[in-house]
Amino acid sequence: MSTGVGRARRLLLISNSTLYGSGYLDHAEEEIRRFLGHAARVLFVPFALYDRDVYAKLARDRFGAMGYRLDSAHEARDAAGAVAEADAVFVGGGNTFRLLKSLYDYDLVAPIRRRVNEGMPYIGSSAGSNVACPTIKTTKDMPIVQPPSFDALGLVPFQISPHYLDPDPNSTHMGETQEERIRQFLEENATPVVGLREGAMLRVEAGSVELRGRSGARIFRGGREPVELVPGARLDTMVEGEAVA
Repeated sequence: MSTGVGRARRLLLISNSTLYGSGYLDHAEEEIRRFLGHAARVLFVPFALYDRDVYAKLARDRFGAMGYRLDSAHEARDAAGAVAEADAVFVGGGNTFRLLKSLYDYDLVAPIRRRVNEGMPYIGSSAGSNVACPTIKTTKDMPIVQPPSFDALGLVPFQISPHYLDPDPNSTHMGETQEERIRQFLEENATPVVGLREGAMLRVEAGSVELRGRSGARIFRGGREPVELVPGARLDTMVEGEAVA
């Protein structure tokens, strides 16, 4: 059954870059290796953090340890050309508003979407997973900058809420929980939301969406009770919709 994800699209959408007790991308290394296979050149998009040089070095060293060459979009004379030449793209985490604004500033929204439609592997982590969705309306980040639109890459037909935290029944905090904020989103929007716990990730391939990683996810849809899923579960029928063509 179609999920609204083009069958050529291949994505690995990770909730978080660092899991408690381990190093940068350590918890996702096996999935990244399986996903990228023999891809030679990975283009890194570091725009979610302020110091792009430091961020690019972190990612370059980590991907180098996995056997991949990594270039950074902020170092390219022609960022769109770098997207066209890359074997895969990795969009790192940080502030989602800053990331999306930079994608628009560098005119990368259409080139990335086009390459992913053609089958280029896309890896996103945290904010990088947020911008793969139709919009960034389910990010938890502060709007420290203003992108021209909340519309994102639209590579999948559902929203992701990374770093999903379950309500703590023993907490005395009176602010809104992540679940309450997602329910508020669904009061105004029809798009399903995947609350992706830390350690979890989604692999999108051949029109199918599968939950991977070490922890589960919670699926929210308007007018229905949330559904709890464990790694290995297929989300296809729960996240149907239309991604951007």
